[in-house]
Amino acid sequence: MKNRIQLIGLGNILLMDEGVGVHAVEALKNSFDFPDHISLLDGGTMGLDLLPYFEGMGKILFIDALDLHQEPGTIAVLEDDEIPAILRPALSFHQVGLADLLFASKFMGMKPEKIALIGIQPEKIETGLDLSETLDRNFEKLLHTILEKLQEWGVAFRKKSTTERTNVPGHPV
Repeated sequence: MKNRIQLIGLGNILLMDEGVGVHAVEALKNSFDFPDHISLLDGGTMGLDLLPYFEGMGKILFIDALDLHQEPGTIAVLEDDEIPAILRPALSFHQVGLADLLFASKFMGMKPEKIALIGIQPEKIETGLDLSETLDRNFEKLLHTILEKLQEWGVAFRKKSTTERTNVPGHPV
């Protein structure tokens, strides 16, 4: 089923801004209802272990902290062949895994027709559970960018009412 879309948040939530991708996926799960053909996944630092999640997907959208060589909080949307170039040098070990994952998916014939990576320049990657002030201020903009990409891909979603939402630690939703 090639219209299936996988949204994967990457990062280590124990290292402040490094976990922004995971926090974003959790916030979206808790704030929006998505159609059945959309899967949201906390990919953490799984690297190559994410390969089975490529199977049967038409599109995959990754969310991660990226070294964009920009001001902290800067958001970028990269697509297809633009992605491997930004991953060298890697900001963290799971980005090495992402580059390998993309290569392996192509090699094994599992590469989706479309892959995108939405990244945000981190401010602090150090031990801590909360995002830095800069990323916290830009978190809603990051979510908006993700939702815009999904809409561009033809995804309809519905914002949950406040009674349906659950709390995401560190983020009012």
